[in-house]
Amino acid sequence: MGDGVPAGSGSGSGSDDPFLRKYQRSELRIASEFLTTWLPFLSRDLCPGCTDSLAHRIRSLTQESPSVRTSSSHMSWADMAQEDELEEEDDQESNKRLADTNRLAEESRVSAVSEKPKLPREQREHIRFMNVKRNKDFICLERVDGKLVNILQGIELHTGVFSAAEQKRIVDYVYQLKGMGKRGELKERTYTAPQKWMRGKGRITIQFGCCYNYATDRNGNPPGILQNEMVDPLPHLFKVIIRRLIRWHVLPPTCIPDSCIVNIYEEGDCIPPHIDNHDFVRPFCTVSFLSECDIVFGSKLKVIAAGDFDGPYKVPLPVGSVLVLNGNGADVAKHCVPAVPTRRISITFRRMDESKRPKDYVPEPDLQGIQPLQYEAERSKRSNSYGTDRHSRRYLPRREAYNGSRGYTERNDSRSEPHYSLQIHRGPSSRRRVRVNVDS
Repeated sequence: MGDGVPAGSGSGSGSDDPFLRKYQRSELRIASEFLTTWLPFLSRDLCPGCTDSLAHRIRSLTQESPSVRTSSSHMSWADMAQEDELEEEDDQESNKRLADTNRLAEESRVSAVSEKPKLPREQREHIRFMNVKRNKDFICLERVDGKLVNILQGIELHTGVFSAAEQKRIVDYVYQLKGMGKRGELKERTYTAPQKWMRGKGRITIQFGCCYNYATDRNGNPPGILQNEMVDPLPHLFKVIIRRLIRWHVLPPTCIPDSCIVNIYEEGDCIPPHIDNHDFVRPFCTVSFLSECDIVFGSKLKVIAAGDFDGPYKVPLPVGSVLVLNGNGADVAKHCVPAVPTRRISITFRRMDESKRPKDYVPEPDLQGIQPLQYEAERSKRSNSYGTDRHSRRYLPRREAYNGSRGYTERNDSRSEPHYSLQIHRGPSSRRRVRVNVDS
């Protein structure tokens, strides 16, 4: 697949049209979909031959492959909302729709097509926000400095934050960035593609906002942010993602990310055991794309072989999920990603410690003052049921499900009150569990 940008479609596509070279592929796709929707109206008084020509011209827009421009895309979630979960169509569906345009044009002359009314974008966003599933009940007890500690305290998993169409746009953009990096269109320290010489090596990284040094380099710089090195600033689309994370209560408004790192995995690539450098404040988060994988946690993780690690607790990372690391989960437990079985992309968003920021750092104006959405329905529920139900809610029975090596986990409602289930592991053969419920 190379850099993720397909070659031109060949003769008949109009790929040599100088007019179309001024536009990005995403812009041509939006134009094609808009014109396809309005084709019955545009072709109402045209002859069949003219209708065919117009449909062919619109169809050719999606076959263009203009050069990727280095300027940032001015896409917003308002744009994405036009193609969110209400209109998620893959290429096959789109092609089928284009093939049926003539039939639809003819039918439009016979009867008006009634369209399902759409909710305003703000309403659709609030509905999706209220349906995000949030799991905050991760428990893994290990002895640390002689004390029994929940090493996963502070870990959260949020699912349903990004629709399938939004994920596709983000992945497509990441592959555009990869292509730009290969062509030298990004700053030198922004794009890194080590040579693959063994299993688990060679993961491509693209970092924005700051240059992070993974290990002591040839100049003697220790691991951490290199304040004298420059990388590209956060792309506009990534700032849009950050605003979504804050508005939808995934990250707090007191810790708005100002940097990120993109990891592009091929089969067999991994991330070895580590704790994220404290040049970045807590919490931080990782968004997963393309394929699901496990992330392994433990105060001590075993390296079995190249790219093969083992630890006491595994958290599956579904496609489109956001894993938040904070507290013990970020500072006591190490984490790693064993060699992935197939292609995967992750984007980790972090906020720099103010004293560690690059010397020429300038805060992003459009990332200031972001406010989370309000849980209006939930707030009303709580105020109505606060009195007599306050004590009865405390002793409601809880549903549990045994999940193999992950132990007992809570099947939470997306907005349930936080609970905690403590587990004590006494070796692989015999296992004792103690569960304590604590209402917060």
